[in-house]
Amino acid sequence: MFNRNVGIILAIALAAGLGLVLAQKVFGPGKTPVGGDSSIIFYGTPRTLPEFDLAQSDGTRLIPGELRGHWTLVFLGFTSCPDVCPTTLTELAAAQKQWESLPDSLRPRVVLVSVDPERDTPARLGEYAHAFHKDTIAATADIPSLERFATSLGMVFQKSPGKHFDENPDDYSMDHSASIAVLDPQGRLAGLMRPPFNPQAIATDLLKLTEKTAP
Repeated sequence: MFNRNVGIILAIALAAGLGLVLAQKVFGPGKTPVGGDSSIIFYGTPRTLPEFDLAQSDGTRLIPGELRGHWTLVFLGFTSCPDVCPTTLTELAAAQKQWESLPDSLRPRVVLVSVDPERDTPARLGEYAHAFHKDTIAATADIPSLERFATSLGMVFQKSPGKHFDENPDDYSMDHSASIAVLDPQGRLAGLMRPPFNPQAIATDLLKLTEKTAP
């Protein structure tokens, strides 16, 4: 996969652009599902994700059915991430605090998927994610499964060896997409958020979406 990164990234950029154009045609300028200036770029037609099976930190499996019934934000990261991951999780936690009064059956979900399964066991990942917010779902899988899952979200990642990687196999980092995927209550890819993130805007948008789709 990594040898095809340039082509994949270009294809993703094109798909994202087409999705935005379609959304504008469907909803019209300023008429996204949440109205006004949204933190979310919505695709014209939500996309069903292929099957996936990830290991959650609580020992259960994260499969498509687990993400239905809620609006869900999915972020790729890893526990050794020096800046992007902790910053994003802190911003998401600020938004999550504003959803805590919602019933659990409706409350939006945040999912951190580690792309560094060599170092991030489910238990370690769970401790890391829950340090930001107790409700964050933490999951990971083997590299092939993670590649398929990331690609289905329009995201990429790869190992970036450090200067002393040959002597120390742990001397590496993970390059990964910094956007957040937005899944609708049917578990479909509905849009994405691009950094920089605004916790208040995220909280407001997800509250509006939850209100619009609540049974």
